[in-house]
Amino acid sequence: MNRYSLYEIIKNLIALLHTKLFFKDIKLVRLPVYIRGKKSIYGGKRLTIGYNCRFDLDGTKKTLFIGSDCQFGDNTHIVALNHVEIGNNVLIASKVFISDTNHGLYNGIQQSSPYEAPSKRILEKKDVFIGNNVWIGENSVILAGSIVNSGAIIGANSVVKGIVEENTIVVGSPATVVKRFNIFTKKWERNK
Repeated sequence: MNRYSLYEIIKNLIALLHTKLFFKDIKLVRLPVYIRGKKSIYGGKRLTIGYNCRFDLDGTKKTLFIGSDCQFGDNTHIVALNHVEIGNNVLIASKVFISDTNHGLYNGIQQSSPYEAPSKRILEKKDVFIGNNVWIGENSVILAGSIVNSGAIIGANSVVKGIVEENTIVVGSPATVVKRFNIFTKKWERNK
């Protein structure tokens, strides 16, 4: 059972009032929240945002889609300079980083030089898709070009680069499958 102190209750009431005044259709935005490029966000009905969340967006076009009934924990940081799509009912724990952008090119013919300042390197942008009913654990990272399919669970401290299959639990760096949901037994079973 959550027991808030009087101070926390007052902070939540102020945040709720601020949300209702400035954020249409959103459930709760706990302050402070940092948004660069606010016009790039769309969707987000009944969204709950924790303290100190940060959104770095393009600002000139729609780059971040948030589905309905999502919850973002404290200190979530999302970079969407190209396209990040988050499905419905996604639960994101605290200190999660999601980005569709890399500082530099490290594969292929033209690669970034280590003698060039990272801030001067070409930005590589690859879309990120997160399906419905996904749970992303504490301190996890979802890198550019990743696809997290519906029903997936990302364990705490995991780094996702690539595709996470539907209805799987992945952990580690890089994240690998440890369990799959069996639709016949209705149980999570160890990956073989």
